[in-house]
Amino acid sequence: MTVGPSRLTVLAGPTAVGKGTVAADLRSRYPEIWISVSATTREQRPGEVDGVHYHFVPAEEFDRMAAAGDLLEWAVVHGRNRYGTPRGPVEAVLAEGRPALLEIDLAGARQVRAAMPDARFVFLAPPSWDELVRRLVGRGTETAEERERRLETARVELAAEAEFDVTIYNDDVRRAADELVRQMGLPVR
Repeated sequence: MTVGPSRLTVLAGPTAVGKGTVAADLRSRYPEIWISVSATTREQRPGEVDGVHYHFVPAEEFDRMAAAGDLLEWAVVHGRNRYGTPRGPVEAVLAEGRPALLEIDLAGARQVRAAMPDARFVFLAPPSWDELVRRLVGRGTETAEERERRLETARVELAAEAEFDVTIYNDDVRRAADELVRQMGLPVR
């Protein structure tokens, strides 16, 4: 894998830190950056579009993909749903020399580090724990039980920050996205 703009960048961080929001800002302002769409067994949330936000797949299809080696990484997240990165599209984009971003969870980032150690690993951190809790509660998409499960997971994920090449604080989405672009070796505009 080459060093420079075509290198794979992995963005990870705790639940509700705003990985999807930062990636959406990147998608709208930097269309030259290819952003992977993960497969998941979780239910589609209101406003999500299959193939844009996630590939929503039945558990049996996900199992087939994992068994066939069609996923670069995959994990059970929050003790419940499975998420994974389809391998083929990532390899194709990198072969074209295009800048590529994976927006994934901590377990997935660890698997990618083992498979593609030359990637750039970026940890997206919240400005504070209280802000992370506020964002999770403010989404209103999880039950109280699910929120508690996600907050427990977030505590563990925050402790892994030192495993990453760089940390970006998501105190402002545009600023965080621009810093991510800089970390990818691309010009900010």
